[in-house]
Amino acid sequence: MVTKRIEEKKIKEFVKDRYGQMAKKERTTCSCCGTSALEQAKAIGYSLKELKKVPESAIMGLGCGNPVALAALKKGQTVLDLGSGGGIDVFLAANKVGEKGKVIGVDMTREMIRKAGENARRGGYENVEFRLGEIENLPLEDERVNVIISNCVINLSTDKGRVFEEAYRVLKPNGRMMISDIVTEKELPPEIRKSFSAWANCIGGALVKRDYLNAIKRAGFKDIKILDERVFLEDDMSEKIKGKILSIKVEAKKAGNRQKR
Repeated sequence: MVTKRIEEKKIKEFVKDRYGQMAKKERTTCSCCGTSALEQAKAIGYSLKELKKVPESAIMGLGCGNPVALAALKKGQTVLDLGSGGGIDVFLAANKVGEKGKVIGVDMTREMIRKAGENARRGGYENVEFRLGEIENLPLEDERVNVIISNCVINLSTDKGRVFEEAYRVLKPNGRMMISDIVTEKELPPEIRKSFSAWANCIGGALVKRDYLNAIKRAGFKDIKILDERVFLEDDMSEKIKGKILSIKVEAKKAGNRQKR
């Protein structure tokens, strides 16, 4: 148990450092495919029209989907982005909820929080806020938000069950969670699980799909649905796992009455 905690801490520090370094770059090139951040963003579901409405430096090409597009956000809602990075999904959500709404981004790297804050000032966003924190221990009070979004971040956590419990806690009754993430069809080889680089590239920490969905269910969520599923491709992906890594979009809801878990 002690050894496992030490390994999890090392993984977290490696991932934090990796994304902190990415935040310092003026322009980001997708590590898995070598394309520009803009081209990668379009490839995973962002329209050019959307991308033109957010600060350019917020487009880092780091996600695996476009959760805002499926979230059906409404004016005046409060939205939380788990692992907000440079802020692209926060800004897209902010455009949807309007000046009476609020979008909060949480990220564990100071460099990303700093970058996102600069992007917010550059874009003139007054209905957004970025908070430093871990998604396993969200810096928000209970039942604070209407909708939670997340884009290829939960797979980086070493305690995904805790992430979903925290998401459930901060959602208001009848709140929804809309996430894009990476899962697997079956267990990954041990050498992939132990690879820090694979973790940072959103592969090493990916759960088997059924385990991922069960973790959401155990946290108390209802009406869990996969809205989209496709094979996740990396040019340099090992033949052992090629075709077995999936990008999925999941919707889940919190019941209107308080649920005991």
